[in-house]
Amino acid sequence: MIISQQKPFETILASLGESRSVFIVGCAKCATVCKSGGEEEVWQMQEALTSAGREVTGSIIIDEACHMLRVSRDLRGKQQMVDDADALLVMACGAGIQSVSAAVKNKTVAALDSLFLGNIKRFGHFEQKCSLCGECILTETAGICPVTACPKGLLNGPCGGMDEGHCETDPEAECAWAQIFSRITETGSSMNLTETVPPKNYAKILKPGKLKLSK
Repeated sequence: MIISQQKPFETILASLGESRSVFIVGCAKCATVCKSGGEEEVWQMQEALTSAGREVTGSIIIDEACHMLRVSRDLRGKQQMVDDADALLVMACGAGIQSVSAAVKNKTVAALDSLFLGNIKRFGHFEQKCSLCGECILTETAGICPVTACPKGLLNGPCGGMDEGHCETDPEAECAWAQIFSRITETGSSMNLTETVPPKNYAKILKPGKLKLSK
C-alpha cells in the first residue's frame, strides 16, 4: 500500500491560495488505513477549512482514488458540488491526486505527501519493504530486499561500515545483509553466496511505467 501523511494545514491553505470554495476528495483504501485521508480525516479537514473561512461545497470518499475511471464516474455523481468549488482538495496519494486532476477542470490541490510503498506491521506502524525497482531479486536474497532494507542498496554483501551486525547509518538498525545471512541459515538455503550479483538493470524502471495485460 502507499503510505502517506497530511501536509501541514498552513501549507494546504497556502496551496489553496485565493480559492474560497473547496470540494474534498478522500480515499477509502491506502489513505484511510494511514489515517491521512479517510472519512474521519475528511470530516476534520472540512471543519478546519470552515473555521479558516473557506466554504466546503461537498466531499466524497472514493473507493480507490487511483482508479481513473471510478474517480471520473464518482465525481460526475457530485457534479454540481464539484462545479461550485474553486478547487478540489485531494486527500489521497500522488496517483489518486492525478486521477482527480485528469477528471476535472478545477484547480487540484494535494493535501497529502506520498512517502513510500509500505507493509503494515501493526495498526499505525508501517515499514518500507519494496522499492519497486522493476527487477526483483528476493529469491536470491532469502526474501529480504537489500535494495530497500540497505540504505546503500548494496547487492553483494555488507559494507565496511557494518558493526556487529548493525548498520552504520542507524546503530539500532540491523544490517540488511546480516538479516539475509541469518535467514539463509534459518531456512537452510543452498544459495551460493560467492556469486557476484550483476548491477541492476535500471532500464526496467523507465518512467512513466505502463503495463497492459493481454486478454
